[in-house]
Amino acid sequence: MTEKIAFQGELGAYSHQACVQARPGYEVIACRTFEDVIETVRVGKADLAMLPVENSTYGRVADIHHLLPASGLHVIDEAFVRVHINLLAPNGTKLDQVKSAMSHTVLLGQCREFLSTHNIHRVIGADTAGSAQQVAEMNDPEQAALASELAGEIYGLDVLARHIEDHDKNTTRFLVMSRDIDLNRRGSGPMVTSFVFRVRNIPAALYKAMGGFATNSVNMTKLESYMLDGSFTATQFYAEIEGHPDDRNVQLAMEELDYFTDKITLLGVFPADQTHR
Repeated sequence: MTEKIAFQGELGAYSHQACVQARPGYEVIACRTFEDVIETVRVGKADLAMLPVENSTYGRVADIHHLLPASGLHVIDEAFVRVHINLLAPNGTKLDQVKSAMSHTVLLGQCREFLSTHNIHRVIGADTAGSAQQVAEMNDPEQAALASELAGEIYGLDVLARHIEDHDKNTTRFLVMSRDIDLNRRGSGPMVTSFVFRVRNIPAALYKAMGGFATNSVNMTKLESYMLDGSFTATQFYAEIEGHPDDRNVQLAMEELDYFTDKITLLGVFPADQTHR
């Protein structure tokens, strides 16, 4: 039976590309929202979820960190996708025929130089792959789309120009999530442990909680805060550290963290991608 992986967006989205790269051979399931992705895995319609968490240019993806703790899913891997943007148009279209390009507003902002040079008007679409689908349906040589090459293949569009983004290092990081936690050490490189926690309401609680990682030589690679339940005083933190929960120094650091927190939730343990860390 073919294993399945769910993602948010239309077929051909960069999240779809992440699925193809990280889990080749899996059947993909496109979902409308991040909540739908999580629910699809929770009820067993998919084995894994592919969720974007941050972009090297635009920072973290809104809402994801709010969803992870209550999702019931666990992080088992990470995946990085280089965001290459391409100008796609109906078959036989020449570049000088294109008058406008449709895409998500974020992608439109990343190709300003190319679009200005070729005097192409920007048109805001709902998302990248959806814009490619719409351009294919319109079949108008004056209307192109900005999307992945995968989207061009799916919707039968020609690639008029490849890799037209202004910045050549734009990368999105994804987390691969499963219903079951995997605490095994995998791969030959270091492991990453991810968790969320809430500090106790006492002076310098966060400072004291972080002290255990410093004194036990545990490298914290990520620490992000966000408000809970619309309150300015209730704060939850998302963290990632180098190491495995069975490592003695990690155990000591987590014990000290526990003393200064109200709640700690282990989200997952996964191999670090050494090409991007």
